[in-house]
Amino acid sequence: MPNGYFGCFWEDGFETILKKCGRVPIAHPILRYGGERFITRSPHAFRFSISFQCQAHCTHSHARAGVFHTPHGIVETPRFMPVGTLANVKTVTPAQLKETGAQMVLSNTYHLHLQPGEDIVERAGGVHRFMGWEGPMLTDSGGFQVFSLSEMRSISEDGVTFRSPRDGQMIHLTPERSIQIQNALGADVIMAFDECPPYPATRQQVEEATDRTYRWLKRCIAEHPRSDQALFPIVQGGVHLDLRREAARNLAALDMPGYAIGGVSVGEPPELIEEIVKATTPLLPENKPRYLMGVGTYREMAQAIAAGIDLFDCVIPTRLARHGSALVQGDRWNIKNARFREDFTPLDASCPCYTCQTFTRAYLSHLLRSQELLAYTLLSIHNITELIRFTRQIREAILGDRFTTEFADWLQPETVA
Repeated sequence: MPNGYFGCFWEDGFETILKKCGRVPIAHPILRYGGERFITRSPHAFRFSISFQCQAHCTHSHARAGVFHTPHGIVETPRFMPVGTLANVKTVTPAQLKETGAQMVLSNTYHLHLQPGEDIVERAGGVHRFMGWEGPMLTDSGGFQVFSLSEMRSISEDGVTFRSPRDGQMIHLTPERSIQIQNALGADVIMAFDECPPYPATRQQVEEATDRTYRWLKRCIAEHPRSDQALFPIVQGGVHLDLRREAARNLAALDMPGYAIGGVSVGEPPELIEEIVKATTPLLPENKPRYLMGVGTYREMAQAIAAGIDLFDCVIPTRLARHGSALVQGDRWNIKNARFREDFTPLDASCPCYTCQTFTRAYLSHLLRSQELLAYTLLSIHNITELIRFTRQIREAILGDRFTTEFADWLQPETVA
């Protein structure tokens, strides 16, 4: 029996342990993952209100179409998820975002902790109400951002200490603190605090990061009290397929409500990303959603969907928009190019978005050349719609078992001209 605890009993289907707290004992439910027992810090019963329903499988690949149920609505998979790092998708209002077909949106724990602070978001009613988004949301743990500060942070078994790039203040972030912040933010899906090794890195560095990520996951599980948030673990392992497979098996044994593959798209070539996803995804539970973090190009998404991935996120659509580029049926167009100055056709006549249904290429070119802010909003609306539409078209193809024929070109390695 752990120190400070006494007696076990069963309540509402949960094994519960009593903790000494003055004269009044407090009951804490015990979670079991893969045979291991985790004492939660919540005195309330722990129930997931998240589930995944697979609707169809592709007969020529591992692709599948499904429905991901969350407390704030459903996500039809496969699906691209726009990134709203600071509780906003840059230059786009929530109403405009809804019109793009977005169902689930991301925000970031690290950035919201620095500004405005999770206490303010919690007092506002949580991140959904704070940003005016009624649909499902996911928060990243902040691990990737912290570990990208290679010159400003130090790692220990307890956590990571780093200097805030905002005001220079020293901040210590632990697995427990990451979960506490994400609990306060209140997204439907929260991510375990992980160590994301860089690329390139030595095998020893990757092994240490992968092992630490697993130990930190156990601490995240024990700290997580909310029944309306699903905690996803993250598969690490760098470019070493054996480490990836081992990590995937270890996480799968815990029977979590969903799974993510992280540590890709950090500088490695596309062919390595495809190898990692192909080797890892089949080892994750079939009845749980699978999320590939930080990936959002057409080819990478199509190839990952063929391996069995359901969810994606990336900053590509809004970042390209801020640089004057549009995604058009698989190509990237620089709308500031001279050829668009007198082009009075829609950006993409087949696209249903507000931008394509209302404005011409010439007008968008004019806005960009004039550095008008409206240009970035209109291009962001189109680019987000384009990537969501791409994954929706794949979903329809999977439901009709046409995926590998209709998207055959995107499933091939990219050819260099």
